[in-house]
This record gives sequence, C-alpha cells and structure tokens, in this order.
Amino acid sequence: MSVGCAEPAIAVAGLHKRFARVHAVRGIDLEVRRGEFFGLLGPNGAGKSTLINILAGLTRADAGHAAICGHDVVTDYRAARRALGVVPQEIVFDPFFTVREVLAIQAGYFGLRGAADKAWQEELLAALMLADKGDANMRALSGGMKRRVLIAQALVHRPQVVILDEPTAGVDVELRASLWVFVRRLHEEGHTIVLTTHYLEEAEALCGRIAIMQDGGIVALDTKEALLRRAVSKTLRVTTAEPAVAVPEGLAPKLRKRTGQILEFTLQQGTDSIPEVLESLRAAGHVVTDIATEQASLEEVFLALTHRGARASVGGAEGPWSGPASRTGP
Repeated sequence: MSVGCAEPAIAVAGLHKRFARVHAVRGIDLEVRRGEFFGLLGPNGAGKSTLINILAGLTRADAGHAAICGHDVVTDYRAARRALGVVPQEIVFDPFFTVREVLAIQAGYFGLRGAADKAWQEELLAALMLADKGDANMRALSGGMKRRVLIAQALVHRPQVVILDEPTAGVDVELRASLWVFVRRLHEEGHTIVLTTHYLEEAEALCGRIAIMQDGGIVALDTKEALLRRAVSKTLRVTTAEPAVAVPEGLAPKLRKRTGQILEFTLQQGTDSIPEVLESLRAAGHVVTDIATEQASLEEVFLALTHRGARASVGGAEGPWSGPASRTGP
C-alpha cells in the first residue's frame, strides 16, 4: 500500500498549552520526518498526552502551530484528521456493537463505505488476528483483544501518520510480539510511526530518533545511537582464572557485582580506563582470562536526562526547556 505524506509528517512550532495553573506544554518545537519510526518518551506528567491531543484535535493549543503532513490541525482540520490515526492509551469501546460494526462505524466517519473499504477492514482483522472475533460483541473480548480493535479503528481510514500511545500497556508477551510484527509492517509500507511507551526496550529496538519530554518541554532530541552515547557509565565484565576473593582497594568503589570468577565494574565514561582496571587486577595477582563491555541502555540515559531536567526545573522558573537541548533540531 502506497502512503503519501508531505515533509515533514508532523511539524510543531512554539506550542504552548495551559490547564488552569499547570503549564502542560511549554514552547515545543518538533519535526517528525516522513517515514520515520519516532519515539516520544517521558515520565508521567511530562506533557506527551497533551501534545498528542493537540495533534489529534482533542485539545486546542494556547499558542503555536501544529500540522500533520502539512495540514494545520486547526485551520485545515479535516485533512489533518484524515492523515492521522491515534491508538489511545485507554481502552475505550462501545459495548453495544460487534467488532465489524465498530470498524464500519469508524470508517463511516470518513465516508468510507465501499467494497474496497470493507475489504481493508477484513484485512485489518486478519492482520491483527481478529478474524474469528469479527462478529463478537466488544464486551466479550479480552483486554488484549480490545486493544487490537483500537489499533484497527485507528487504521481503518489508512492514515499516513500513526501515533501509538502506550500500545502494549498491560498486554501479554505473545500479543506484544504480534503487535510489533504488524507495526513493523506498517512502517515498511511507508507509514510514519510515533510511539510513546514506558517499555524503553521497545523504543530502543524500534525507533530511529527519540524525543524525551520532561515538565512540558523537550530535554533531548536525537538519534537513538547519539542518545546512547550520552551515557555516563558502562559495564566492564572481567573473568579471572580463579575466583576473586578480593579486588584492589582502588577498584572496590567501581565493583558492582562479584559472582565466582566474574567481576562486574561500573566505569565512568571519560574518566575510568579499562587498561588501568586490568593492570590493577594483574598487579594484585589476578589472571584475567576474558573481558567484555556493555554499553548503557536507553533506560539509563532516560533516567539521567529526566532526573537532570527535574533538578533544573526546581532551580529556575523556566525549567529544562530553556536550555539548548530543547532547541536541538532533527
């Protein structure tokens, strides 16, 4: 299926949104390129859902501009809605209809009632392993099945941009794996995918670029690889010929774990040297038979960035969004 979309797929400039005394979105500038698999991460309350609601037309921004595939979400809202599909975090369903009826009603909102549209709905049911549940009432479905229906609803009008808001929250391992197979297929077919998730290993495995939000602003926006290089530490795993009874005094603070002949050290990037650690062990009489290094995960980088952002917001009225990271372009 060919998917056309203007460049960029999502464009946000100077976006602000307040709810009473809460400044939920603070001057966000963001572009998501056509065909990207983009991660939008952040702790609870960071402003992700507010940003998504503005893009979907459920909330109107107080200031700034947002567009989907070149269509302003306010002044050209019909085209913007047609270009966007959102899978919400909450499981919301109408208990009075079957799965096929739910999809037909959703398609009707876009005037899609032809034979080709019905065939696409059946294709969605098959791809999401819902074909045998098409005539089942929504109330009879499990939570995981209901979530699949939400994905089918979001895709029923063949949107060019798909936002997945916590799509695997509370989903079992088998269903999660099947969902990612389907989402990867959508991406390969040209859809732009925006993923929000608290399972950071999913973002690390799937996303090419990632934005991290904190307190309504963007504290980091870069490729996954560049973000991982921001890690302040890495793990050095050393195997010795004999179980290490003790390590040199200078290495003790770096020792994270000791299991028989295996020693795991946490080394600070730019300050700790692997050759120096090995030389210290050799001088203490240990015979090193193997070494391995392990870079920090996206989760560690995420925690470091969001904790830093939280400290900055306490220290100043403007918070982390006033720093250079919030202006990092794509």
